[in-house]
Amino acid sequence: MKKAVFIILILSSFWSYSQKKVLQAQPISQYITIDGKLDETAWENAPIATDFIMFEPDNGKPITEGKKTEIKVLYNNDAIYIGAMMYDDEPNKILKEISQRDNFGTADIFGVFINGFNDGQQNFEFFVSAADVQGDCIMTDAIGEDYSWDAVWISKAKLTDKGWIVEIKIPYAALRFSGENKQTWGINFFREVKRERKKYTWSLIDTKIGTFTQQNGDLVGIENIKPPTRLFFMPYASYYLNAADGQKTYGTLKGGMDIKYGITDAFTLDAILIPDFGQTKYDDQILNLGPFEQQFNENRAFFTEGTDLFNKGNMFYSRRIGGKPSVDPDLNDNEEIIDNVQNVNLINALKVSGRTKNGLGIGVLNAITEKTFATIKDTISGETRKVIVEPLTNYNVLVLDQRFRKNSSVTFINTNVTRNGEFRDANVTGLAWDLNTKANTYNLSGNIKHSIINDTEDKNGTFATVGFAETSGKYRYSVGGDFVTKDFDPNDLGINFYTNYYNFYGNANYRILNPTKLFNSFRINYNMYAEFNKESGKVQDNSINANLNLTTVKNNYYGLGFTFFPLESNDYYEPRAENRYVIIPRKFEAWASVSTNYNHKFAIDLNPSISIADQSGRMAYGADIGPRYRFSNKLLLTYTFSYFRKNNNKGYIDSVDADDNESTPEIIVFANRNVITYSNTLGGKYAINSAMTINLAVRQYWSYAENKDILELQQNGTLTPYPQYTDNKNSSFYSWNADLSYSWWFAPGSQVSVLYRNSAANFERVIDKQFKDNVTGLLNNDALKHIFSISVKYFIDYNAVKNKLRKRA
Repeated sequence: MKKAVFIILILSSFWSYSQKKVLQAQPISQYITIDGKLDETAWENAPIATDFIMFEPDNGKPITEGKKTEIKVLYNNDAIYIGAMMYDDEPNKILKEISQRDNFGTADIFGVFINGFNDGQQNFEFFVSAADVQGDCIMTDAIGEDYSWDAVWISKAKLTDKGWIVEIKIPYAALRFSGENKQTWGINFFREVKRERKKYTWSLIDTKIGTFTQQNGDLVGIENIKPPTRLFFMPYASYYLNAADGQKTYGTLKGGMDIKYGITDAFTLDAILIPDFGQTKYDDQILNLGPFEQQFNENRAFFTEGTDLFNKGNMFYSRRIGGKPSVDPDLNDNEEIIDNVQNVNLINALKVSGRTKNGLGIGVLNAITEKTFATIKDTISGETRKVIVEPLTNYNVLVLDQRFRKNSSVTFINTNVTRNGEFRDANVTGLAWDLNTKANTYNLSGNIKHSIINDTEDKNGTFATVGFAETSGKYRYSVGGDFVTKDFDPNDLGINFYTNYYNFYGNANYRILNPTKLFNSFRINYNMYAEFNKESGKVQDNSINANLNLTTVKNNYYGLGFTFFPLESNDYYEPRAENRYVIIPRKFEAWASVSTNYNHKFAIDLNPSISIADQSGRMAYGADIGPRYRFSNKLLLTYTFSYFRKNNNKGYIDSVDADDNESTPEIIVFANRNVITYSNTLGGKYAINSAMTINLAVRQYWSYAENKDILELQQNGTLTPYPQYTDNKNSSFYSWNADLSYSWWFAPGSQVSVLYRNSAANFERVIDKQFKDNVTGLLNNDALKHIFSISVKYFIDYNAVKNKLRKRA
């Protein structure tokens, strides 16, 4: 009898968790004060969402009575209101580190996920931490959580002797929903108990299924509301004071405005009328000895916020817009560049994006950069002239993304760059697909892209990839391959380095889906890869890899992996000449990683690695070590030291003419060199309160390559001594960046930013191996630049202004 009762209880529990949950929203007429108290009478009779279920690590386990969570939802003509009570049987242990917006640090979190169309395609997610810090993002299964998206809403969190409370007001202008009289929204609620590293949701998110946005519950009862006019203005004013040793100090005042307009219920127009990116994060520049440019992260909010559509097919690299000029000026004898532009100015930019109720996502992005000149001087006569290095240029991206069955999509993408006059134009068109079975157990993905370049010599190229994967269960696998022609070139508005090859790859992995006595997570991966030059059929790359990643029950992370390259490969890129290659020997690589639990005041990250080649003395090794200490809920300091060394590295340094006979190929000069890199990074945060923080970011970097032997690349890919080459091609690059900033969110969507930055960089052929001399020399020479800036932006909601004017009338 007891056994039967137990089985009935288990089945009834499973039945309740597997059914779609429904919550009734309560209409109100009274004013709600967002103070974290929930003391208005409207909260008393509202229906309650409870019975939360664990998302991670023990997926499907009910929340304990001591962590009971109760949520209520109200609404009126202007906004939806969420009241949340998070009970905690040990309230004095609630973690509540104060951090910057969208970065919760070590703190408990509450969140609400809303899908106004209830179509399983996209959630608008709003979070509040126990320290009263806001965060928000857009969530799609294809891209994940995009925290670059920012909305304007109001919240307040308060701790009590029973746990903590959150009260939220989300204006309808921050959401997307239809104009129907009766609304049914997709909704879910989230809670993380940080000290236990446990995450819970109201509607079960089954991790075996492999989808997130399709497992919401339903919010019903919202009636007779209308989508508001979504028109927002964000005027800004900035002042920059620039100084450098030996140069005149000058100030610059800038002003402009960003506009966001809801064209329809689903589509939004974003526009920059006068861009100002002066306070964006600095780039972590490196000594780049390879054949390809360094790829940088995008730090400009306009090009990161809500750009999930534009990232389909990996065809859009936004740093091309306003990046380096596309033309290198031709110099006559005795001429030099005295004013070379590093970045082209952006005149304006706009984007339109959204998705219809039938699942068609449409994205259009357009930007224009100005005509740009470099100044060239004749060193004998002193005369100067200006040369165009970038004409007036238009950048355009078009995306049509059709989703169906809530978990699959087919996407058309086109990128186009049109330059004024007789300059290079480029057009790339792609078709991408991401197809999943109804049960989300198998996936077929891929894309095909075609580039057309109109230049002094026109060229066309094609890139195609396809992959198949099992995406559910403990055991999973994937297989696939790529095919790329020689003239595929998306680099005017995208980024792609490797061409003229085909490859095959495979992966098999095992993971635990629920915790064990030892591990909260555990995963083993096995990977194989083979790549061949399309024309010669030679092996360009090959590897066998195995790695292990796990998290212990004490929430410490450990990783370990090795890669074996069993065959010699042929590098067609390092020689930087057509149809030339250098042989890369067989090698073995190994790495390890440790990251202790950030819940503790002191934590540390450690990442050592080693690579040993099948060639005398050729190896590489290094490590990153990063301690961090949280002095209080307000003060956090982090530090990372990195050291990496390559011994007997072989790399390109120059090309020289063999003789006057044009049929004789040029001599490709390599060097046998040691490459040593040091970097020190210091980060700090002091939070005055949840709206006001002081932040520190310092990076010192030094890397040098010391050539020991000069080598000539032979036609068969081998290297032989070439002592007659005597030019000094040693390289030493060192840089310094330091940012000290103050940020104050003084009103919803409105911010004051104060930044002091000093930075310097220098490249030399003479190597001074005294670390202290390099750093102090860099900080004491004319290269050090100082910038002090103040920026104020203010958020204006058309609806709020209209309502105030009506009340005054």
